[in-house]
Amino acid sequence: MHVKPTQQDVLTEREMRTVEDERQRVLAVVRGRCPKCAGELVPVPYRGVERDTCSRCQGVWLDFGELDQMLAEGTGFLGSIRRIFT
Repeated sequence: MHVKPTQQDVLTEREMRTVEDERQRVLAVVRGRCPKCAGELVPVPYRGVERDTCSRCQGVWLDFGELDQMLAEGTGFLGSIRRIFT
């Protein structure tokens, strides 16, 4: 006999999948993987900061404080962005 799942059961299953997907994204970052596509993160020096660039989607990821370090220089495009928000 087949029992039809209730809406609550479906929602709970969906929530569990969402939580597991988020957990896998976090673990991917810890393992040097892109949180967007799980591609390998390659460290690239830029203005005295080592930013992580995804080898697959070309996304750029910064660790805590690295954006502030890049903006501290105050010149060029990044300096312009800083002046807009300060």
